[in-house]
Amino acid sequence: MTQYINTIKDLEARTYGLSPVGSNQLLKGAGIVGGLVTGHDSAIGLNGTAGPNLSALYNKIYGQKVWSMINQEINPLSVLPKRQYTQSGWRIMTSRPLGGSNPAFGIGTTSYSAGNSMLAPHADEIGGVQENAALDATGLQSVAPEYDTLFMSPKTVAHMFAYSELAAEMAKIDDGIGDLRAIVREDMGKLHAEVQSKMLVMPLENYDLDDGGSASPSGNQTYADMERNYTSLHKVICSSAEIHELAVQNIIASANGAGASTDIGSLYGNTDRTASTAIGSSVGYMDATVNLGDGYASTEQRTLTLSILNALIQQLRLAGGTPKVILTGFDTVQAIADLLQAQERFIDGKEIIPTHAGVKGVKGQEVGFRVATYMDIPMIPCKDMPTTTHDTLTTGVSDMLFLDTDHLWFATLKPTQYFEDGINHGNPFGVGTLGNKGMFRTMGEVGCSFFKGQGKITNIK
Repeated sequence: MTQYINTIKDLEARTYGLSPVGSNQLLKGAGIVGGLVTGHDSAIGLNGTAGPNLSALYNKIYGQKVWSMINQEINPLSVLPKRQYTQSGWRIMTSRPLGGSNPAFGIGTTSYSAGNSMLAPHADEIGGVQENAALDATGLQSVAPEYDTLFMSPKTVAHMFAYSELAAEMAKIDDGIGDLRAIVREDMGKLHAEVQSKMLVMPLENYDLDDGGSASPSGNQTYADMERNYTSLHKVICSSAEIHELAVQNIIASANGAGASTDIGSLYGNTDRTASTAIGSSVGYMDATVNLGDGYASTEQRTLTLSILNALIQQLRLAGGTPKVILTGFDTVQAIADLLQAQERFIDGKEIIPTHAGVKGVKGQEVGFRVATYMDIPMIPCKDMPTTTHDTLTTGVSDMLFLDTDHLWFATLKPTQYFEDGINHGNPFGVGTLGNKGMFRTMGEVGCSFFKGQGKITNIK
């Protein structure tokens, strides 16, 4: 039968294959139904008010699938072992009964005396005693290790989103995305994981509550509520000397001369790192193994070499650490590959078999994946790993974190959960709108029981 185009409705039907009777889908796609503004209007956001442009979710000429074009990887969060949060603190030994806290047992000139810490005992006074020795100061004297306590409080990370009843219903008709809730919930879940990983590699200077002083580079942004976030690995894997150099260069504010202010130096209830400790000075038990060179001045940034890598790994092993993974940026992985290729050596590959709650995957079932390694230590690239930059230093490659995950973990108090309520659940009064709200929530914190076994290479280019 011959059909003629006499009206705009006939044109719609011929162009879009629609029924010529009773169709107004083209007008719906434009956000107009009988002159009424609907949820298709670009000025209406997800929560029913002016906000992000979500009109693309309703356009009828696109398919229902929504593809993400944003890198939302979660490597820092995924590499940490997850343990149940069962205690708020722990006791640690800070010094041996003999030899102190240095990695290697030291021999020196210290002899037995009441109250002596015996940091460097005589070589003939480390345990050998004479026959029928007296149990007093002239014979066998009591010694004891030193202990301290650390504590951590779980942190809550949450992200909420809202959408109106009208937006949800309009997404179901025409060639909309269908279930608006499912689409946005999936993307919000990815964001929730991505943000937690971002917290774990937050630069140390972002913990400073002041602006870095009057000298250059002053005027840094200050954040007063950083303790709400998970504690960054950069703060866990740090040292008093590193904080001292940050203060000297005014990258962070200082207190008591060149010592750091308490907010950036305190960790797990301990403030040992706030002392003014220059590079090369004695270190405390809270200090991790950090290689930053001679300081943070613009002229003191080093070119990454294999010697720097090897020296840190040697230090970690001497201290009793066993690095299980190297967390760094893509640029640093490439820089290491270039160093090895110049010597006709190549990054090895290693199969990683994932574990969960002590259950290990079976290699024969090909559940592992292959990653680059250096000295048989897997290197995991992370897009959010920071570099050493400030006003006078803008070049560099990503920092490198050497993690001994036997003593570094994520303590989970409440695993990630999704909550939802609203008019679709018969309770609009619960959210206070004619709509719905959803929320992701995770509770936990980063814990560490052995700092010298954790390493960091920073201030490199």
